[in-house]
Amino acid sequence: MPVATAVKIEALKRDLQSGSAVADLLGVSRSRVTRWLQGAGIDPLNAERVDLLELVWSSLLRLYEPEAARAWLLGVNPNLGDRRPVDLVRTGKTEELMRAIRAERADSFA
Repeated sequence: MPVATAVKIEALKRDLQSGSAVADLLGVSRSRVTRWLQGAGIDPLNAERVDLLELVWSSLLRLYEPEAARAWLLGVNPNLGDRRPVDLVRTGKTEELMRAIRAERADSFA
C-alpha cells in the first residue's frame, strides 16, 4: 500500500525542520503546505513533486548528512548540466535526478 502524500509531507517537514523549507523546495507557498498538512486535497502535479522530493531526499540521506543533502539539492550539479537538483524536482525530472544520485553514489565508493 502506498504511503499517503500527507505522511510524506510530514516526514519531509520533520527532516527539513520546517514546513517552509518543504514549501521552498517544492516551489509552493508555505500556506499551501500548511493546508495539505491540515487535510486539504493535493493536486496530482504537486503530489508527484512531493513523491519525487521524498524519493530524492531519502536517497541523498543514504549518502550524506542532512545539511550536505540540502546543499546538494540547492547547488549547481555538473551531472545535471549545471542545473540545480531542486529545479528538476519542481519539473518532475525523475530519471535525470536518479542518474545524478547514482553518479554521486559511485563517486563516494570510488
